[in-house]
Amino acid sequence: MADLVRPLEGAKPATIRESRTFNWSKLFTYVTLIFGAVLALGPFFWMVSSSLMTSGEIAAGRLFPAVPMFQNYPLAWDMASLSTFMWNSVRITAITVIGELLICIPAAYAFARMNFYGRNVLFSVMIATIMIPSIATLIPNYLTVVWFSRLSESLFGEAGKWLDSWPSLTIPFMASAFSIFLLRQFFLQIPIELWEAAHIDGAGHLRFLWSVMLPLSRAPIMTVAMFGFIASWNSLMWPLLVVQTDTWRPIAFGLQKFVNADSPNELHLQMAAAVIMIIPILALYFFTQRQFTAGISSTGLKG
Repeated sequence: MADLVRPLEGAKPATIRESRTFNWSKLFTYVTLIFGAVLALGPFFWMVSSSLMTSGEIAAGRLFPAVPMFQNYPLAWDMASLSTFMWNSVRITAITVIGELLICIPAAYAFARMNFYGRNVLFSVMIATIMIPSIATLIPNYLTVVWFSRLSESLFGEAGKWLDSWPSLTIPFMASAFSIFLLRQFFLQIPIELWEAAHIDGAGHLRFLWSVMLPLSRAPIMTVAMFGFIASWNSLMWPLLVVQTDTWRPIAFGLQKFVNADSPNELHLQMAAAVIMIIPILALYFFTQRQFTAGISSTGLKG
């Protein structure tokens, strides 16, 4: 009996030594995460802090304002005429996101649930377009818009023009290959038994999509809408190419104009205008972060 007890007693010091062993892998993980968070949040923190300073405090290299200058925000709003550009961006973004959902949801459903000739080939070609840099398609897209603008103007007159109006800013971005891919991957995860039950009850593809698929797909749809909102809201290069007047120029152009021409030496006002520009994106994310996270985590890569 004593021989059985001795090994157990001798094992205790080894267990204690193992529990005191420092976990270097966790330390490396935490250091990496903290470093990444600093890199991501550092510029944002500096932008917000600078927007509350005076130009002298920024020149002095201060990290925090002595007295927060909240009046910088209404001053930047008025000097940059952000109300006009903000309203333009709201209209452009709303049209783009609604159009994207109306096109991408049926397209993704067709790729996921409908069998037709050449489906896999067509889907592969569409996915391949994601790999093409956007700058490489800038001129072809512009020439396409010019052609459609001439055709539309010949049919509808001045009311049908695309250039320098909302069609050129919204229609080319309504069919997003990434959005179709993301929604298709989620639609593939919905059990086929639901379609079989709905089909037995007399439902077709349109009814099944509206009554079954969409209620189950709120998270990925919200994710697609969020990505579309951010892309449209931050767009600058394309509007510079197709729009020549302030009637439809977005908030990104207003900020660029304010930085380069209106206030070249007013860095605190430039930062205030930048904060104003990103407030809608942050507000939308905070209201939809649960659906956004769920949409990303629930969308697999099978199929």
